[in-house]
Order: sequence, then structure tokens, then C-alpha cells
Amino acid sequence: MKPEIVVFDFGGVLVDWDPRRAYRHLLPDDAAIEEFLATVCTPDWNYKQDAGRSIAEAEAELIERFPDKAALIRAYYQGHEASISGAIEGTVEILEALHAKGTPLYGLTNWSAETFPRTRPRFAFFERFRHIVVSGEVKLAKPDPAIYRLLLARIGAPAQTCVFVDDSAKNVEAAKSMGMHALLFEGPAKLRSDFEALGLL
Repeated sequence: MKPEIVVFDFGGVLVDWDPRRAYRHLLPDDAAIEEFLATVCTPDWNYKQDAGRSIAEAEAELIERFPDKAALIRAYYQGHEASISGAIEGTVEILEALHAKGTPLYGLTNWSAETFPRTRPRFAFFERFRHIVVSGEVKLAKPDPAIYRLLLARIGAPAQTCVFVDDSAKNVEAAKSMGMHALLFEGPAKLRSDFEALGLL
């Protein structure tokens, strides 16, 4: 089947998110930030919030383990807006070009149910999507096949008609396993070329 529907991930594809930004005025240098994010507020810890755990529960669990770092732990989500520097403009241009052609656009993002509503109003391009599946809201997260099945049910179209874009290789592979076309995001120029090859641009 010819691909005609495009599904975008957000963080690292359309939105420039980096939790390091929340700590640049709190920790002395880049090495200290890297150590903190590797040992305390780790990607695995953050993933549980993306999968539906509340921020309050997440902070309480971590503060119990690292009581001397309570303020830094709370800063992870208190500084969430600062961690998002803006849009990845080259990808937004592609999104707008697809929208102008009438391409059905959907979103599938690993994002906390508590922070996504605070971020959505910052970016007008979110209104281009017919539907957005937010992992924290549905309590499922990529690369769990269940969230792709949920997305496809909400789109109401065969997987083979969908192109999924993500900056995570494991999320791309999961989409492929569901029968979707899937593209690893490596920058706007490569993405535009990939869409052209598929006949979408």
C-alpha cells in the first residue's frame, strides 16, 4: 500500500528537548550534570513518567533514595519549560509542507501527561495534527507494541499506509514490526529526502 499518513514523534524531532538545560544554573559544570542525569534522574526514571507514573510519586521515590538531592530532583520537572529551547524549525517546515498537501498528520509521543499540556500551547504546529497519542495519558509508552496498536486503532487505517518518524532506533524498529513504514530521524535534510523518496513531498 502507498504510504499516505504521517506520524511524528515530538521530542528530538519537532521539539528540542534536553533536560541538561534545567541544571545549567544548579550544577557547577557539564560533567556534574552528566553524572546527575546518569545516576539520579536517569532516562529509565523519566520513562516511567512517560508511561503514566505521576510526577509526585516519581519525586517521592527518588527523594527517599537520595534525600540530599531533593532540590535537584524537583528541579527536573520544575525546569521542564527551560529544558525545551524551541522547535526544530527544519522539521516544522516539512510538517507544514505535508499539511499544505493535505497529508493526514498524527502524533505519537513519549511524554508525561502532566507536562505535555503545559508545553502544547507554546507551539502552534501541534494544531496540525488530527490526533495525538500521549504516552503518559494512555499509560503506555514506545516501544511497547500496544501503543502502536492503539495509535493505529485511532487512525483507523492499515499500518502499511502510515509513515512513522522517530529519533529512537528502537521505536522505529517497533513501528516496522507493526507493519508501518518507519524513518529514523537524523535531521531535517535527511527527513525531507526520505519523504521525497516515498512520494510524500
